[in-house]
Amino acid sequence: MKKSYFLADEAATVAIGAAIADVIKHHIQKGIVVFLNGDLGAGKTTLTRGFVCGMGHIGKVKSPTYTLVEPYELPDWQVYHFDLYRLADPEELEFMGIRDYFSDNSCSFIEWPEKGQGMLASADLTIDMVYKGEQRVISISTQSELGKHTLQKLQEIYQGKEI
Repeated sequence: MKKSYFLADEAATVAIGAAIADVIKHHIQKGIVVFLNGDLGAGKTTLTRGFVCGMGHIGKVKSPTYTLVEPYELPDWQVYHFDLYRLADPEELEFMGIRDYFSDNSCSFIEWPEKGQGMLASADLTIDMVYKGEQRVISISTQSELGKHTLQKLQEIYQGKEI
């Protein structure tokens, strides 16, 4: 299953991240693994910021470019934002205890997932982000039953509404 959205600006990119968070918090109520694909500057961190804030985080959402992961401990959830762009070897993830990051109440957004191949949990959703002039187009595809249910609920709730 696949759905594409046109994102006119940064606010729209944040909004779709927040919409996914709303679906996870209020309808799915289970953690999710999301792979984010796109060129540098495509909006992967911006979308993740929308999700993290939508899950209840108040404050700055930093890019994990130099730390590999930024954790956000929330009352009912753990949200992890990974940026594997600078990862030299997937084995490094094993040394940082990557398997401990994936649980029923954790949501992981992973930029450059191909760099962690073989060490990451399977994706529930894959989000591809591409430039279209000054705007972005994202395609959300499902990789699991949880992902399919999430995307169906997202479409159901936001059908006909601007995200």
